[in-house]
Order: sequence, then structure tokens, then C-alpha cells
Amino acid sequence: MHISKVFSAFWIFGLVNNLLYVVILSAAIDLVGPTTPKAVVLMADILPSFLFKLSAPFYIQYVSYTFRIWILLFLNSFGMLIISFGTGISTRMLGIILASFASGLGEITFLQMTHFYEELSLHAWSSGTGGAGLVGAFMFMLMTTILGFSAKTTLLVLAVIPISIVLTYYFILPDYGKLGKPKVESEELEGLRSNARIENVNHHEITHINNKSHALWYYCKRTIHRILPYAIPYMGPLYTVYMAEYMINQGVSPTLLFPLKEMPFNHYRDAYVTYNTLYQLGVFISRSSGTIVRIDHLYLPSILQVLNLFLCIYQSISPWLPNVYAVLALIFYEGLLGGTSYVNTYRSLTEHTEPTEREFAIGCVGMSDSAGVLTAALISMLLEPSLCHYQAKNGRPWCQMT
Repeated sequence: MHISKVFSAFWIFGLVNNLLYVVILSAAIDLVGPTTPKAVVLMADILPSFLFKLSAPFYIQYVSYTFRIWILLFLNSFGMLIISFGTGISTRMLGIILASFASGLGEITFLQMTHFYEELSLHAWSSGTGGAGLVGAFMFMLMTTILGFSAKTTLLVLAVIPISIVLTYYFILPDYGKLGKPKVESEELEGLRSNARIENVNHHEITHINNKSHALWYYCKRTIHRILPYAIPYMGPLYTVYMAEYMINQGVSPTLLFPLKEMPFNHYRDAYVTYNTLYQLGVFISRSSGTIVRIDHLYLPSILQVLNLFLCIYQSISPWLPNVYAVLALIFYEGLLGGTSYVNTYRSLTEHTEPTEREFAIGCVGMSDSAGVLTAALISMLLEPSLCHYQAKNGRPWCQMT
């Protein structure tokens, strides 16, 4: 019973935390229109999350998990209401920014919480996040493309979903005493003078640590020093695979179109939504296979994803695939690579990190995927318009149509 509750709780955490992020990206073409780069939505959806993850290792361990859960509920629900009722792009961007902060806070919080439970909790979280992609993209496609609801109505309905995080935390997740007061380093900002066990602290540093500015500077240096060992083996491959796949999703896939009569869609915007759904299906399958498919060479999926990016760009410039179904297969393969990289990175990190350092390490590595997505958003803001303009000049104006 305990194990099943742990699995269920973390699967729901992963599902709900990532669900709204996926829905917002699926709704990008409806939120900004066909002529505005979809990377604008991606930027608003990822930059606040990245900035939070970048700063979190310096203070997040001092914030209780219970308080984080309630902040998550407020940011997610309020953000979705603003997006739903917003009449202009700038107002909608504000709602997306709030939801982005919630996504970053949720990912760090729940990944760190896996440190207190069985390894199964990490696999459940990964599977849940993969399920979020599939469920979110499919729900948006179902309600808008198939059932004909407006994007506003769909987003408004989904605004109530975050309450399930609070319910799961209180009624499904087995109690663990440390969650109320997460572990912290012993008095890092106060009383460092008597803490002679801290490594690499010489007498001169300890003598001056009473000065608050010295204490803060020392703390920042020590935190950066703790982050660096994870940069090449874990953060590098995760950054690369996310950068490549989100360049495909937001910068290239909106231009991977054929004449409407050659595609099984009623509108060109349906192709973008379907691509996102197939991508999320691939992510879900690969993230759910963490206990079956083990990849220790973490740069392998990254290299394959970069190759996939160039194949998609070439398809946009000079079509080499025969039909849209081949493109759908390529997008599905992209999702498989992305999910595989994610689950194996955190699995390897958990296995090769000391238990006392694991909670901190997971929080640090979490910033690398957001950094990759942020880089993709910056590049895609130029890439998509360039590809679309090139296609229009060469008699393929479909990317400018809805």
C-alpha cells in the first residue's frame, strides 16, 4: 500500500505540474496567431522558470515543502485565469509568466522530494511528466480541433486542475517527517565560525565570516563550487537535447506543412497541434520506460536529437519526406529521444551521487533543461520567421495560413 501510494502521488505530481505547461505550448498558435513566432509563447513559458531554477539552489532548501505546494496552487490557477480572460497578447503573457514560475517551482520541489522516498518515486515522476505531455496535448486537440471549443474555454476548464496537487499532497502522499522542514546545511549563513567541518574553509575565511557580506559571498561561492561537478556529465547532455527538440517544436515544426488537401486536417493550425501531441506521446513512452531502457552514455540521445533538428530544418527548406505521415513519425521519434534523455539523466544522477548531496544535485541539474529551452526560444524567434519567409518566396505560403 505504501509503495502504491508513493507511485500514485508522484505520478500525479508529474502529470499536473507539467500539464499546464504543455497546454500553453499547444495553444501557442491560438494565443499569438499564425504570423507571430510561436517562440514568443515559449519564451514567456520558460524564462521565468529558468530564472527561478537558476537561483533556487541558493535558497530553496530553506522553504518548506508545504508552503511551496500552496504557492504552486496560487500561481497555476491565477495564471490560467489571466490567460483565459486576457484580451491582448501582453496580458496573456503575464498569465503565462505566472504559470512558468509555478512549473519551475514544482519541478524542483517534486524532484527533491523523491530523495525522501524509494527510487520508484523518481520513475513515477518521470512517467507522470511524460503523461502530462500526452494528456495535455491530446486534451487541447480534442477540445479545440475535434469538439470545437474555443481556446479560451479550454484553458478556463483546465484552470481547476492544480487543486489536485494539494489534495494529493495531503491525502495520498505517505507522511515523511522531513518534508515540513527540508534538510538544510547546518547554519551556513550563521555560526559558520564554529562549523569547522565545512570543507575548504581556512582560518582567514572563518575569521571574516561574521560580516554579512562576507558570509553571503562565501555562501554563493560554495554553492557554485557544489554545482560545477554536475555541469559536464549531467547538465550538458540535458541542455543539448532540450535545446534541439524545442527548436524543432517551436521554430521548425510550424513550417513542416503540405497542401491542406494532402493532410488529414481541416485547418493548417491542426497540423501544429497534432505534431505536439505526437511529440508528447513519444516523451510519455520513453519517460515511462526508465526501468527498462537504461542509457549510461547520456550524450548519445543529445547527438541524435541535434541530427534530428538538422533533418527537420532540411525538410522545411527542401522537402525530402514524401508526406505528412513521415513528418509525424519524425516528430514522434523526437519525443522518444527527449524523454529517454530526461529519465536516464536523473536516474544516473541518483545512482552516482552521495545521499547527503542528492537533494541539492537534483535541484541543480533541473536548471539545465530550462536553459536549453530558453536557448531554443531565442533562436526560434528568428528561425521560424526565416523559414516561413523562405517558403512563401518559393510558392509554399502555408505557414502563413490558419
